[in-house]
Amino acid sequence: MLKPAAFARFLTAAVAMSPMPVLAQSGDAAPAPVLTLELNALQPSEKGCRLTFVVNNGLGGELAQAAFEIALFNAEGVVDRLMVLDFKELPVGKTKVSRFDLAGADCGKISRVLINHATECTGGGIEPAACTRQLKTDTKTSVTFGL
Repeated sequence: MLKPAAFARFLTAAVAMSPMPVLAQSGDAAPAPVLTLELNALQPSEKGCRLTFVVNNGLGGELAQAAFEIALFNAEGVVDRLMVLDFKELPVGKTKVSRFDLAGADCGKISRVLINHATECTGGGIEPAACTRQLKTDTKTSVTFGL
């Protein structure tokens, strides 16, 4: 008969050597489809303020057109303007950089960029609501960015 301390060591070793459940080992689960949109930079331009975005279409199908209505908030948190940014076509799995010059905008006074909704989200096998529902946002700036 095993003494309690020896039994505990045996049990610990048995658990450590046992195979992991199949689900934990497989790693075959496909990642959820996602459209990532990063506000990468705000820079003064000749026209006003240039917004640079990095976008990656991981939705599983080509986007013929993707456009978003955004709201710019000023330093006081008040909506300064609404506009539509058209990212045009977004090939599946490709990272794309898009720049938009906002005439008359002062980069230093923008505190937040809010995505209201997708005004266009069309492509083969892509549900029109996917550009909003499966959107993941990020920012490399000090400006708040997202839905």
